[in-house]
Amino acid sequence: MNDALALPVGTTLDRFIMRKQEEFPYATGELSQLLRDMALAAKIVSREISRADQATMGSFGQQNVQGEEQQKLDLIANIRFVRALRNGGEVCAIVSEEEEDIIHTGNTNAKYIVAMDPLDGSSNIDVNIPVGTIFSIYRRLSEGGQNGTLEDCLQKGTQQAAAGYILYGASTMLVYTTGHGVNGFTYEPSLGEFFLSHPNMKIPSHGKQYSCNDANVSNFPLGIQNYLAFCREQKYSSRYIGSLVADFHRNLLKGGIYFYPASAKNKTGKLRLLYECNPLAFIAEQAGGQATDGIERILDKTPTALHERCPLVIGSSEMIEKVKKYMTL
Repeated sequence: MNDALALPVGTTLDRFIMRKQEEFPYATGELSQLLRDMALAAKIVSREISRADQATMGSFGQQNVQGEEQQKLDLIANIRFVRALRNGGEVCAIVSEEEEDIIHTGNTNAKYIVAMDPLDGSSNIDVNIPVGTIFSIYRRLSEGGQNGTLEDCLQKGTQQAAAGYILYGASTMLVYTTGHGVNGFTYEPSLGEFFLSHPNMKIPSHGKQYSCNDANVSNFPLGIQNYLAFCREQKYSSRYIGSLVADFHRNLLKGGIYFYPASAKNKTGKLRLLYECNPLAFIAEQAGGQATDGIERILDKTPTALHERCPLVIGSSEMIEKVKKYMTL
Protein backbone atom coordinates (compact mmCIF):
# COMPACT_ATOMS: atom_id res chain seq x y z
CA MET A 1 0.00 0.00 0.00
CA ASN A 2 2.80 2.41 0.94
CA ASP A 3 4.59 1.63 -2.34
CA ALA A 4 1.45 2.47 -4.30
CA LEU A 5 1.04 5.79 -2.46
CA ALA A 6 4.66 6.66 -3.20
CA LEU A 7 4.11 6.54 -6.95
CA PRO A 8 3.68 10.01 -8.51
CA VAL A 9 0.31 10.80 -10.08
CA GLY A 10 1.96 12.56 -13.01
CA THR A 11 1.81 15.96 -14.71
CA THR A 12 -1.64 17.05 -15.77
CA LEU A 13 -2.26 18.92 -19.01
CA ASP A 14 -3.36 22.03 -17.10
CA ARG A 15 -0.19 22.09 -15.02
CA PHE A 16 1.98 21.45 -18.07
CA ILE A 17 0.32 24.32 -19.98
CA MET A 18 0.85 26.71 -17.06
CA ARG A 19 4.54 25.79 -16.85
CA LYS A 20 4.99 26.31 -20.57
CA GLN A 21 3.46 29.81 -20.62
CA GLU A 22 6.95 31.20 -19.98
CA GLU A 23 7.82 30.22 -23.58
CA PHE A 24 5.47 33.01 -24.68
CA PRO A 25 6.56 36.18 -22.86
CA TYR A 26 4.05 38.24 -24.85
CA ALA A 27 1.12 35.94 -24.05
CA THR A 28 -1.56 36.80 -21.49
CA GLY A 29 -3.10 33.35 -21.08
CA GLU A 30 -5.57 33.19 -23.96
CA LEU A 31 -3.73 30.45 -25.87
CA SER A 32 -3.42 28.38 -22.70
CA GLN A 33 -7.15 28.71 -22.09
CA LEU A 34 -7.87 27.81 -25.71
CA LEU A 35 -5.87 24.59 -25.38
CA ARG A 36 -7.86 23.78 -22.23
CA ASP A 37 -11.10 24.38 -24.16
CA MET A 38 -9.94 21.90 -26.83
CA ALA A 39 -9.11 19.38 -24.10
CA LEU A 40 -12.55 19.80 -22.51
CA ALA A 41 -14.31 19.15 -25.82
CA ALA A 42 -12.02 16.14 -26.39
CA LYS A 43 -13.14 14.61 -23.08
CA ILE A 44 -16.78 15.02 -24.04
CA VAL A 45 -16.29 13.58 -27.54
CA SER A 46 -14.27 10.69 -26.09
CA ARG A 47 -17.21 9.89 -23.84
CA GLU A 48 -19.66 10.07 -26.76
CA ILE A 49 -17.52 7.72 -28.84
CA SER A 50 -16.92 5.19 -26.06
CA ARG A 51 -20.63 4.86 -25.37
CA ALA A 52 -21.79 5.09 -28.99
CA ASP A 53 -24.95 3.13 -29.67
CA GLN A 54 -27.52 2.85 -32.44
CA ALA A 55 -28.73 6.37 -31.70
CA THR A 56 -25.31 7.90 -32.39
CA MET A 57 -23.63 5.46 -34.78
CA GLY A 58 -24.08 5.27 -38.52
CA SER A 59 -24.85 7.76 -41.26
CA PHE A 60 -26.81 10.95 -40.69
CA GLY A 61 -28.31 10.61 -44.18
CA GLN A 62 -26.81 13.70 -45.80
CA GLN A 63 -23.51 14.97 -47.19
CA ASN A 64 -21.21 17.66 -45.84
CA VAL A 65 -19.67 20.47 -47.88
CA GLN A 66 -16.95 18.04 -49.01
CA GLY A 67 -19.52 15.79 -50.69
CA GLU A 68 -18.83 13.10 -48.08
CA GLU A 69 -21.51 11.22 -46.21
CA GLN A 70 -21.90 12.66 -42.73
CA GLN A 71 -21.90 10.32 -39.78
CA LYS A 72 -23.99 11.13 -36.72
CA LEU A 73 -20.88 11.44 -34.60
CA ASP A 74 -19.42 13.94 -37.12
CA LEU A 75 -22.21 16.32 -36.20
CA ILE A 76 -21.99 15.56 -32.49
CA ALA A 77 -18.23 16.22 -32.44
CA ASN A 78 -18.65 19.41 -34.46
CA ILE A 79 -21.28 20.72 -32.05
CA ARG A 80 -19.18 19.85 -28.99
CA PHE A 81 -16.02 21.56 -30.23
CA VAL A 82 -17.79 24.64 -31.58
CA ARG A 83 -19.70 25.03 -28.32
CA ALA A 84 -16.54 24.68 -26.19
CA LEU A 85 -14.65 27.22 -28.31
CA ARG A 86 -17.55 29.68 -28.38
CA ASN A 87 -18.07 29.46 -24.63
CA GLY A 88 -14.33 29.65 -23.91
CA GLY A 89 -14.21 33.12 -25.43
CA GLU A 90 -10.72 32.97 -26.96
CA VAL A 91 -11.74 32.30 -30.59
CA CYS A 92 -13.38 34.77 -32.95
CA ALA A 93 -13.82 32.39 -35.90
CA ILE A 94 -13.79 28.66 -36.62
CA VAL A 95 -13.26 26.75 -39.85
CA SER A 96 -14.71 23.24 -39.66
CA GLU A 97 -14.79 20.41 -42.16
CA GLU A 98 -18.50 20.06 -41.39
CA GLU A 99 -19.42 23.69 -42.20
CA GLU A 100 -19.20 25.39 -45.59
CA ASP A 101 -18.56 28.90 -44.28
CA ILE A 102 -16.66 30.50 -41.42
CA ILE A 103 -18.34 30.02 -38.04
CA HIS A 104 -18.40 33.36 -36.21
CA THR A 105 -18.43 32.82 -32.46
CA GLY A 106 -19.57 36.31 -31.44
CA ASN A 107 -16.32 36.79 -29.50
CA THR A 108 -15.28 39.74 -31.64
CA ASN A 109 -12.33 40.76 -29.45
CA ALA A 110 -10.87 37.24 -29.29
CA LYS A 111 -7.34 36.86 -30.65
CA TYR A 112 -7.44 33.40 -32.23
CA ILE A 113 -8.76 31.40 -35.18
CA VAL A 114 -9.27 27.62 -35.08
CA ALA A 115 -9.41 25.33 -38.12
CA MET A 116 -10.47 21.76 -37.36
CA ASP A 117 -11.63 18.40 -38.54
CA PRO A 118 -13.88 17.50 -35.59
CA LEU A 119 -13.91 13.76 -36.26
CA ASP A 120 -11.55 12.43 -38.90
CA GLY A 121 -12.16 8.84 -40.03
CA SER A 122 -15.66 8.75 -38.54
CA SER A 123 -16.84 6.10 -41.01
CA ASN A 124 -14.58 3.69 -39.10
CA ILE A 125 -16.53 4.04 -35.86
CA ASP A 126 -19.05 1.37 -36.84
CA VAL A 127 -16.21 -1.16 -37.01
CA ASN A 128 -14.49 0.06 -33.81
CA ILE A 129 -11.38 1.47 -35.48
CA PRO A 130 -9.62 4.49 -33.89
CA VAL A 131 -10.67 7.95 -35.11
CA GLY A 132 -9.44 11.42 -34.27
CA THR A 133 -9.78 15.19 -34.13
CA ILE A 134 -7.26 17.47 -35.86
CA PHE A 135 -6.92 21.18 -35.08
CA SER A 136 -4.87 24.20 -36.00
CA ILE A 137 -4.69 27.53 -34.16
CA TYR A 138 -3.76 30.90 -35.68
CA ARG A 139 -3.52 34.42 -34.30
CA ARG A 140 -6.00 36.69 -36.04
CA LEU A 141 -4.62 39.33 -38.41
CA SER A 142 -7.61 41.69 -38.39
CA GLU A 143 -8.41 44.26 -35.74
CA GLY A 144 -10.55 43.23 -32.78
CA GLY A 145 -14.09 44.38 -32.32
CA GLN A 146 -15.32 42.64 -35.46
CA ASN A 147 -15.85 39.14 -36.78
CA GLY A 148 -12.87 37.15 -37.97
CA THR A 149 -12.21 37.51 -41.69
CA LEU A 150 -11.37 35.17 -44.55
CA GLU A 151 -7.84 36.59 -44.52
CA ASP A 152 -7.55 35.56 -40.86
CA CYS A 153 -8.39 31.99 -41.81
CA LEU A 154 -6.28 31.63 -44.96
CA GLN A 155 -2.85 31.82 -43.37
CA LYS A 156 0.19 29.73 -44.23
CA GLY A 157 1.01 26.81 -42.00
CA THR A 158 4.17 28.62 -40.88
CA GLN A 159 1.89 31.09 -39.07
CA GLN A 160 0.33 28.49 -36.77
CA ALA A 161 0.45 29.36 -33.08
CA ALA A 162 -0.35 25.76 -32.13
CA ALA A 163 -1.62 22.54 -33.64
CA GLY A 164 -2.63 19.16 -32.39
CA TYR A 165 -4.74 16.05 -32.66
CA ILE A 166 -6.78 13.86 -30.38
CA LEU A 167 -6.73 10.10 -30.97
CA TYR A 168 -9.73 8.15 -29.71
CA GLY A 169 -8.49 4.59 -29.55
CA ALA A 170 -7.69 2.01 -26.88
CA SER A 171 -6.95 5.13 -24.86
CA THR A 172 -7.64 8.78 -25.70
CA MET A 173 -4.53 10.84 -26.39
CA LEU A 174 -4.03 14.54 -27.01
CA VAL A 175 -0.84 15.47 -28.86
CA TYR A 176 0.04 19.10 -29.50
CA THR A 177 2.78 21.61 -30.27
CA THR A 178 3.14 25.35 -29.81
CA GLY A 179 6.35 25.41 -31.82
CA HIS A 180 8.51 24.23 -28.91
CA GLY A 181 8.48 20.48 -29.44
CA VAL A 182 5.67 17.93 -29.33
CA ASN A 183 4.10 16.45 -26.21
CA GLY A 184 1.47 13.75 -25.79
CA PHE A 185 -1.08 13.36 -23.01
CA THR A 186 -3.17 10.29 -22.20
CA TYR A 187 -6.66 10.68 -20.75
CA GLU A 188 -7.42 9.03 -17.42
CA PRO A 189 -11.24 8.87 -17.36
CA SER A 190 -11.49 7.89 -13.70
CA LEU A 191 -9.80 11.19 -12.77
CA GLY A 192 -11.11 13.24 -15.68
CA GLU A 193 -7.62 14.47 -16.54
CA PHE A 194 -5.07 14.29 -19.35
CA PHE A 195 -1.64 13.30 -18.00
CA LEU A 196 1.72 13.80 -19.72
CA SER A 197 2.65 10.36 -21.07
CA HIS A 198 4.84 11.13 -24.10
CA PRO A 199 7.16 14.10 -23.39
CA ASN A 200 9.24 15.64 -26.17
CA MET A 201 8.06 13.26 -28.88
CA LYS A 202 10.50 12.61 -31.74
CA ILE A 203 9.79 10.67 -34.90
CA PRO A 204 12.62 8.28 -35.86
CA SER A 205 14.57 9.65 -38.84
CA HIS A 206 13.91 6.41 -40.72
CA GLY A 207 11.30 3.70 -40.50
CA LYS A 208 10.42 0.45 -42.19
CA GLN A 209 6.70 0.92 -42.76
CA TYR A 210 4.59 2.89 -45.20
CA SER A 211 0.92 3.84 -45.13
CA CYS A 212 -1.21 4.31 -48.22
CA ASN A 213 -4.16 2.82 -50.05
CA ASP A 214 -2.41 0.31 -52.31
CA ALA A 215 -5.52 -0.05 -54.45
CA ASN A 216 -4.83 3.44 -55.85
CA VAL A 217 -1.10 3.04 -56.54
CA SER A 218 -1.52 2.79 -60.31
CA ASN A 219 -3.14 6.25 -60.26
CA PHE A 220 -0.38 7.89 -58.18
CA PRO A 221 2.37 10.07 -59.72
CA LEU A 222 5.20 8.05 -61.22
CA GLY A 223 7.69 9.20 -58.60
CA ILE A 224 5.43 7.90 -55.82
CA GLN A 225 4.90 4.61 -57.66
CA ASN A 226 8.65 4.16 -58.00
CA TYR A 227 9.26 4.95 -54.33
CA LEU A 228 6.62 2.42 -53.27
CA ALA A 229 8.29 -0.15 -55.50
CA PHE A 230 11.52 0.61 -53.63
CA CYS A 231 9.69 0.12 -50.29
CA ARG A 232 8.53 -3.31 -51.38
CA GLU A 233 12.05 -4.24 -52.56
CA GLN A 234 13.33 -3.27 -49.11
CA LYS A 235 10.63 -5.47 -47.49
CA TYR A 236 9.06 -2.53 -45.68
CA SER A 237 5.75 -3.32 -44.00
CA SER A 238 2.49 -1.89 -45.35
CA ARG A 239 0.47 -0.47 -42.45
CA TYR A 240 -2.71 1.38 -43.43
CA ILE A 241 -5.64 1.88 -41.09
CA GLY A 242 -7.57 4.37 -43.25
CA SER A 243 -7.90 6.75 -40.30
CA LEU A 244 -5.47 9.65 -40.81
CA VAL A 245 -4.83 10.42 -37.14
CA ALA A 246 -4.21 6.76 -36.29
CA ASP A 247 -1.89 6.24 -39.27
CA PHE A 248 0.05 9.41 -38.49
CA HIS A 249 0.29 8.63 -34.79
CA ARG A 250 1.74 5.16 -35.39
CA ASN A 251 4.39 6.54 -37.74
CA LEU A 252 5.20 9.35 -35.31
CA LEU A 253 5.99 6.79 -32.61
CA LYS A 254 7.62 4.07 -34.70
CA GLY A 255 8.94 5.82 -37.80
CA GLY A 256 7.43 5.54 -41.25
CA ILE A 257 5.81 7.47 -44.05
CA TYR A 258 2.20 8.24 -44.96
CA PHE A 259 0.94 9.00 -48.48
CA TYR A 260 -2.22 10.57 -49.79
CA PRO A 261 -0.86 12.00 -53.04
CA ALA A 262 -2.61 13.43 -56.05
CA SER A 263 -4.16 10.79 -58.28
CA ALA A 264 -6.09 10.46 -61.52
CA LYS A 265 -9.31 10.71 -59.48
CA ASN A 266 -8.18 13.45 -57.07
CA LYS A 267 -5.85 15.63 -59.12
CA THR A 268 -5.26 18.11 -56.29
CA GLY A 269 -5.20 15.48 -53.57
CA LYS A 270 -8.02 14.72 -51.16
CA LEU A 271 -6.93 15.88 -47.71
CA ARG A 272 -7.67 19.45 -46.66
CA LEU A 273 -4.76 21.88 -46.35
CA LEU A 274 -6.06 24.06 -43.51
CA TYR A 275 -7.22 21.53 -40.95
CA GLU A 276 -5.55 18.24 -41.89
CA CYS A 277 -2.27 18.83 -43.72
CA ASN A 278 -1.08 22.02 -41.99
CA PRO A 279 -1.53 20.91 -38.37
CA LEU A 280 -0.01 17.47 -38.93
CA ALA A 281 2.87 19.03 -40.90
CA PHE A 282 3.57 21.41 -38.00
CA ILE A 283 3.62 18.49 -35.56
CA ALA A 284 5.78 16.38 -37.87
CA GLU A 285 8.40 19.11 -38.26
CA GLN A 286 8.44 19.88 -34.54
CA ALA A 287 9.07 16.16 -33.94
CA GLY A 288 11.94 16.07 -36.44
CA GLY A 289 10.02 14.82 -39.48
CA GLN A 290 8.91 16.42 -42.73
CA ALA A 291 5.75 17.01 -44.75
CA THR A 292 5.47 17.79 -48.44
CA ASP A 293 2.93 17.71 -51.26
CA GLY A 294 5.56 15.83 -53.25
CA ILE A 295 7.32 18.98 -54.40
CA GLU A 296 6.66 21.83 -51.98
CA ARG A 297 6.89 21.98 -48.19
CA ILE A 298 3.33 21.85 -46.81
CA LEU A 299 3.84 24.72 -44.35
CA ASP A 300 4.94 27.06 -47.17
CA LYS A 301 1.74 26.65 -49.17
CA THR A 302 -0.62 29.65 -49.28
CA PRO A 303 -4.27 28.56 -48.86
CA THR A 304 -6.74 30.04 -51.33
CA ALA A 305 -9.99 28.52 -50.01
CA LEU A 306 -11.33 27.23 -46.70
CA HIS A 307 -11.66 23.64 -47.88
CA GLU A 308 -8.77 23.54 -50.33
CA ARG A 309 -7.42 20.05 -50.95
CA CYS A 310 -3.77 19.13 -51.01
CA PRO A 311 -1.55 16.07 -51.64
CA LEU A 312 0.28 14.89 -48.52
CA VAL A 313 3.46 12.90 -47.96
CA ILE A 314 4.46 13.01 -44.29
CA GLY A 315 6.70 11.15 -41.89
CA SER A 316 10.32 10.29 -41.16
CA SER A 317 12.78 12.81 -42.60
CA GLU A 318 15.10 10.37 -44.40
CA MET A 319 12.15 8.66 -46.07
CA ILE A 320 10.69 12.00 -47.20
CA GLU A 321 14.05 13.02 -48.66
CA LYS A 322 14.11 9.85 -50.72
CA VAL A 323 10.57 10.52 -51.98
CA LYS A 324 11.68 14.00 -53.11
CA LYS A 325 14.50 12.45 -55.13
CA TYR A 326 12.10 10.03 -56.83
CA MET A 327 9.72 12.88 -57.62
CA THR A 328 12.46 14.79 -59.47
CA LEU A 329 13.73 11.87 -61.58
